Amino acid sequence: MRIAVDVMGGDHAPAAVLTGCLDAVPILGDDHTLVLVGDEQVIRQGMEQAGLADHPQIEIVPTTQVIDMGEGPVAALRSKPDSSIVRLMALGGRKAGDQYCDVVISAGNTGACVAAAQMSMRRLAGVHRPGIAVTMPTFHGPVVVCDVGANPEPRPTHLHQYARMAAVYAEQIIGIDKPRVALLSIGGEETKGNILVKETHQLLKDDGTVNYIGYVEGRDIFNGKATVVITEGFTGNVVLKLAEGLAAGLFKTIASEIAETDPEMAMKFGPVVKNIYRKHDYHEFGGAPLLGANGTCLIMHGSSESRTVVAAIRSAISYIEHRVNDRIIDALDDTSIPQTEGAA
Repeated sequence: MRIAVDVMGGDHAPAAVLTGCLDAVPILGDDHTLVLVGDEQVIRQGMEQAGLADHPQIEIVPTTQVIDMGEGPVAALRSKPDSSIVRLMALGGRKAGDQYCDVVISAGNTGACVAAAQMSMRRLAGVHRPGIAVTMPTFHGPVVVCDVGANPEPRPTHLHQYARMAAVYAEQIIGIDKPRVALLSIGGEETKGNILVKETHQLLKDDGTVNYIGYVEGRDIFNGKATVVITEGFTGNVVLKLAEGLAAGLFKTIASEIAETDPEMAMKFGPVVKNIYRKHDYHEFGGAPLLGANGTCLIMHGSSESRTVVAAIRSAISYIEHRVNDRIIDALDDTSIPQTEGAA
């Protein structure tokens, strides 16, 4: 298995990403190769400092350009053909030949990653549009939310496919038995929601292969009602960022209040608060897969740390071993999803 990582992508790149890659070397199997994409001098220097110079399981694909987080995806891909994102995604395409990689991972510009992945890797058979599936930790267990940024203006059939693909991912990788799939809306009543939501709702109701439970509101994501939540990319991204900010703010507030009220109590509760935070920390889940891509593409959080990279590599290996893409193709291989929008 060949695993490629964009060393230059992310808020803390290249240092944090490179450190994470090198920290992950011990978890590689004998038949695994880690392909580091980015500035060759930076990568070699880091390998030497880590005592991994000329490691037999590490390859380097040198690049000379970097796509910044704030750049427009399409313009950036055209103007920076030797960027780490473009070269990375090309490695995940079937045309890469001997350099082909089974997995590509980046914490870089999400829009550029999605666009480059679709250009180089294309889509799995039957998939209309790929979607990003993120795992959100909650008190009742993990919840898979799809899409969180790849497709902000989807059609009902796109969301229908996300339901099937995300259910496969939740079952195979997260370990959720018979995932309860729900559609995010502004109320639980069938009269609520816009045209997109209502039409998707009907498709899912008529789909006997999905364990569909109906609408959920934003707060239901955290109360255990559903284990897979489907929405369009714009709303999904807002929900994700809001949840991250709220969680971080609450933990800081709780820690501050305890310390101010009773310093001795803060010493006692400190380990408990840290343990709770760890269980709700997105770094522990690594990357979010681009479901539907004809390959395995994991997109990490822009502020990923070295431990995020290790978790992403571990998750990617599991993704391949569980043959998730093959199972997605099987899940979409019937006549209950209209196939007239293949390029839509």
